[in-house]
Amino acid sequence: MQFCDECGSLMHADGEEMVCSSCGATQRKEADLSERYESTEEQTFDDVIESDPEAADEGKPTAEVRCEKCGTEKAWYTIKQTGSADEPPTRFFKCTECGYRWRGYS
Repeated sequence: MQFCDECGSLMHADGEEMVCSSCGATQRKEADLSERYESTEEQTFDDVIESDPEAADEGKPTAEVRCEKCGTEKAWYTIKQTGSADEPPTRFFKCTECGYRWRGYS
């Protein structure tokens, strides 16, 4: 990654130059550094874990917690920041056996 000397924004490769995404400033790419830069055309989503309540839970991490409804000791979970940045995140659990959902606060 290369950042603009003028405004500090991320630059992208455009032929033999690096172009600032914000202010349009350009810098010439150095020949020995060109091997280190990689441009992508589009974002891939192969590393995204689905968090929609109706989505399959395959791939989500599990925790050893007790389900209040059926007593199973294992549940899938996701972590989300529901409050301000200085507050701990909330863990959302879903029982692997009965599908019961609850929140866990740190």
